[in-house]
Amino acid sequence: MTTERTDQTEHSENSEHDENAGHDENAGPTGPAAEGGPGAAAPFDPRALLAASRLGVLATLKSDGRPQLSPVMPYYDREAELLYVSMTEGRAKTVNLRRDPRAALEVTRADGWAWATAEGTATLFGPGRDPHGPEVAALVDYYRRAAGEHPDWDEYRSVMVADRRVLMVLKVERVYGEELA
Repeated sequence: MTTERTDQTEHSENSEHDENAGHDENAGPTGPAAEGGPGAAAPFDPRALLAASRLGVLATLKSDGRPQLSPVMPYYDREAELLYVSMTEGRAKTVNLRRDPRAALEVTRADGWAWATAEGTATLFGPGRDPHGPEVAALVDYYRRAAGEHPDWDEYRSVMVADRRVLMVLKVERVYGEELA
């Protein structure tokens, strides 16, 4: 198989089996949707799938360079190009990100026929020691954006401190994905 590198997107002769194939943020629309023909569907937007998804897989790098995959509940701020994930201090993903902040998040549509990946550099905030400190306030903001109002903010704040929660903020540098059907 020959692979050609063009404009941050890798293409191959057998792209339906290539894990790097798909729609890249820098690629222009193609096919019937781009031509505006009859029955044209809107082009696939991987950012829309990221924004709608509340379950994903975060990839970080272990010290030996192999990937560490963790299921997470992300929130994607499309306008700011930031991804937020709450995690616990001391877990593999947190340790990995403190050593090497590069990460990727993959989400899949519920029917399994579309996926999107965001790559970038993470910054970690926390854990906080004060339930009303800035680290916990950032976790409150994350929760409000991702899930709305909590029934008991005092309890939430206390749990964030007791569980040593950390907020990961990933500056999104690249987004790509594909709709398969």
